[in-house]
Amino acid sequence: MNKPAKARVRQSFERAAATYDSAADVQRRICHTLLDAVPTTTARRVLDAGCGTGYALPLLRQRFAQADLLALDLSAAMLQRIACPCTRLVGDLERLPLPAGSLDLHWSSLAVQWCDLPAVLGEARRTLRGDGWLALASLGPETFKELRHAFAGVDAYRHTLVFHTPEEIRAMAEAACFAEVSVGQATETAFYLDFRSLLKAVKAVGANQVGDGRRTSLMSRAAFARAEAAAETLRTPSGLPLTYDVIYLLARK
Repeated sequence: MNKPAKARVRQSFERAAATYDSAADVQRRICHTLLDAVPTTTARRVLDAGCGTGYALPLLRQRFAQADLLALDLSAAMLQRIACPCTRLVGDLERLPLPAGSLDLHWSSLAVQWCDLPAVLGEARRTLRGDGWLALASLGPETFKELRHAFAGVDAYRHTLVFHTPEEIRAMAEAACFAEVSVGQATETAFYLDFRSLLKAVKAVGANQVGDGRRTSLMSRAAFARAEAAAETLRTPSGLPLTYDVIYLLARK
């Protein structure tokens, strides 16, 4: 599955570090849902993999008061925004800078969609202790379907990532030899006043990198107007919708 180059993902999130928190309401709701699903367990060492600005860290600290918290992200600028005491690591989820069997909980909320998921799962299993847990939230195929609708009649460029299905994620977790694999799916929707606000919010959280096939030149005013008109056909009383198709994975080593 085609993913954006790591350098472009890092650059996008470096730029988004200052604006991420102002546009991350849905991301925060997903964090709380994922935390509610994590089994009650004793954890001495917890990793937030792809931590962003660290919203989940105080939640994890409250749940695992005695744990050593590790915060890892590809973007140093994101790590600099973290307020919660923790160990900060600049790193790649596909190649964790951690020894084998060193974690009790590998937590990752809305980061693995940028990665090669089998590689992430392999690293998660490698670094977990024998009774450790993986708790992961990613995005499914219906994510940002409104963007695909808006641009469908405008151009042939890609405007969203290609996301794994729940069935694919379950199969990958089982192939990585995880046990007690549980996969759930839910929809979160954000609403915006207008199309420009919607696009600005996507950029503000760094979700505007889609890899090969993306538009590399500025869109004409006429093309933008067509996309805007198409988006308006989806307007609800709450505003223009933007769907997050969220997939939750819980698994034990």
